[in-house]
Amino acid sequence: MIYLDNSATTWPKPAQVRAAAARGLSDLGANPGRGGYPASAQAAWEVYQCRKKAAALLGARGPEHVSFQPSCTQALNLVLFSQLQKGDHAVVSDLEHNAVMRPLAALAAQRGVTWTAAKTVPGDNDATLEQFRQAMGPRTKLVVCTGASNVFGIKLPVARLAALCHQYGAKLCVDAAQTAGLVPMNVEEEGLDYLCCAGHKGLYGPMGVGLLVLRDLEEPLAPLLRGGTGTQSRSLAQPEASPERYESGTLNVPGILGLSAGLDFVRRQGPESLCRRELSLLRELYRQLQAVPGAVLYTPEPDPAWAVPVLAFNLEGLPSEETGRLLAQRGFALRCGLHCAPLAHEKMGTAQQGAVRVSPSAFTKPWELESLARAVRRIAP
Repeated sequence: MIYLDNSATTWPKPAQVRAAAARGLSDLGANPGRGGYPASAQAAWEVYQCRKKAAALLGARGPEHVSFQPSCTQALNLVLFSQLQKGDHAVVSDLEHNAVMRPLAALAAQRGVTWTAAKTVPGDNDATLEQFRQAMGPRTKLVVCTGASNVFGIKLPVARLAALCHQYGAKLCVDAAQTAGLVPMNVEEEGLDYLCCAGHKGLYGPMGVGLLVLRDLEEPLAPLLRGGTGTQSRSLAQPEASPERYESGTLNVPGILGLSAGLDFVRRQGPESLCRRELSLLRELYRQLQAVPGAVLYTPEPDPAWAVPVLAFNLEGLPSEETGRLLAQRGFALRCGLHCAPLAHEKMGTAQQGAVRVSPSAFTKPWELESLARAVRRIAP
């Protein structure tokens, strides 16, 4: 199998990630912070080290600004359900994933929250920011946007958007599922109020662990879950302090250890270096697909100025799922359809056909994409 679905989850994982997660199961089975014995203390120390690494990579003020979540989706839900109340207005981009849109739909139904989708203009950040400006109003409390589209790779100017939000008294929540590990980010310097990350994509950790990074701790969020934290156990009130406030229940220690090793891998390689290499692979594929009769490409040639390493295409006359099925028969693992992002497909005119998505990783070889281009040429109508 030639795996090219890394926007869904990176695979294979680095050897050190696999070893660290396995060590969490074989050698470090104690519950962190729940006992006074050495194994529990060691587990708590390992969790703290991962928190420190995440804070350093993502530009948080300190490790207490980083909480572990089961997924980026849960981190987004935590922010949305805490921040948006009756009468509030939110602004999103027209590229958002259902991890944002479904919670917003629920908040609209349950609390009367309203929202507006701002039009993005790929390659023109000034025009994109103007669209966000026009979408904002006196009731806008929160702007939620993806760092980059999970279908078309289009990046958003999140630092400039944060400055715009603050001018209007709103806060910015960034869905960094597709940018963490590929695009340098600094929560503090860029003014990103809430940063939600998947641990299992560009950070190369296992599934089942995500991150919520808070720029400021002075206005705590309302937690989604309440329960045991290993601290202040005499009180029935949820702790006020971060990160315990947002981490009820037993943490996924094997996943966190794997993520810790993934953070080491990304730090050594460098997000910009990883992104440049993968975009270089996609540019060559893009040029080869341009020469395939009936191949439809939806964006300009991938470039780090505006894109992360994601490429979408179709073959004229074929549903994207059929293209994916034919390529799967030839040994290629690709994501087809709507990618849980119907707004993005509506924007790009692919809501009916969907699209075939190609997303490489640090371990993708040039010959694998050359093989894909040959296979697409063979199945083209």
